[in-house]
Amino acid sequence: MSPTPGDSRAAANAAAVLRAVLTDGPLARSDIPKLCGLSPAAVSRQTTALLRAGLLHEHPGPPRTSAADPGPGRPRIPLDLHTGPLGGPLAAGLHIGVPASTFSLVDLRGRVLARRAFPHAGRSPGGLPADIAAELGRFLRDSNPAGRPLLGLGAALGGWVRPADGTVVRHEALGWRDLPLAAELSGRLGLPVSVDNHARAVAHAEILFGRPEARSSLLHLFIGNVVDAAFGIEGTVHQGPGAAAGDVAHLPVPGSRTPCACGRTGCLQASVSDGVLGAEAVRRGIVPEPSVNLLVDAAATGDPRADRLLRERARTVGRAAALLLDVFNPAVMVVAELASILHDGYLDEIRDAAGDPDRYGRRIVAPHAGPAVLPVASASVLLAPLFRDPSGLT
Repeated sequence: MSPTPGDSRAAANAAAVLRAVLTDGPLARSDIPKLCGLSPAAVSRQTTALLRAGLLHEHPGPPRTSAADPGPGRPRIPLDLHTGPLGGPLAAGLHIGVPASTFSLVDLRGRVLARRAFPHAGRSPGGLPADIAAELGRFLRDSNPAGRPLLGLGAALGGWVRPADGTVVRHEALGWRDLPLAAELSGRLGLPVSVDNHARAVAHAEILFGRPEARSSLLHLFIGNVVDAAFGIEGTVHQGPGAAAGDVAHLPVPGSRTPCACGRTGCLQASVSDGVLGAEAVRRGIVPEPSVNLLVDAAATGDPRADRLLRERARTVGRAAALLLDVFNPAVMVVAELASILHDGYLDEIRDAAGDPDRYGRRIVAPHAGPAVLPVASASVLLAPLFRDPSGLT
């Protein structure tokens, strides 16, 4: 029986079953009650509704239990998230960066099935949402030839984003203010659209699909053209009044004397953003154009100047991370910074600069999805609410 609108207990029960299967599946029905604290009857009702909605399916293999042999009686047919190629639902993802957007199709386990980059060069900020929607529509048609159900679109970008109504309140680099992005994309694509800040999006992805410690408490620091952060506790990502939490662009970094447009020196974004790093790499004659990707490639091919500059940024990020770690003391701190995602040596540099290894140990980590962090994170903007409350589909 489907839950009635406003039935919060039924919604919570459905979410508990779905999360148990996400974490430990495939599972026999009889194993689910002890994992989520529900009665067998409640689990039976919810699994029936989730199967009907297409979020779960009966798995052909054995369940992940020590009692895979059912013995006499009814076979223990395991349940798993419906991720099969013949009909499992998908989430579309959109990350809007400054130089380019990234499109993705992601399954219910956060696995990227297709992705495409869409450069912004030559496009005006005002017309960019329409251009993105047109190209994204083509991507979705081309990348889903089997016509698997689309749950909707999750969109992530930097700056101040208000998820409640899908509004980009402020994105300085793109020149957007009070832009109703969710409504515009939904109107053009004919899909439900959820929008959030990309730091919170990564936090959602880590809580859903990453390390188990992230569900206890998580701090995420995003280093790109935009620099911001997110904090989650007990599986919930903090938004703050007006969804303005996570703005660390002007966090003062110990030892930095870099001038900032705000008039001060040593602000985090002015010290470590991709734009600043790319410009410095050009100034030092390392790369011909201000591109962090080119800088990382140069370091990978053995250019000591590129390696030195990336390590300088890593140490600055580490000093900023230490300030945030002292305040929040999370179970895990995820740093999304390109060089440290691709090469552990730069992540170690961040850890060393953060100091106090006895206290923080190896709690500073890269995103679980590695280079696919942004495609997974953007889709998680849509998937996180689904796993909290799947009753809208059941």
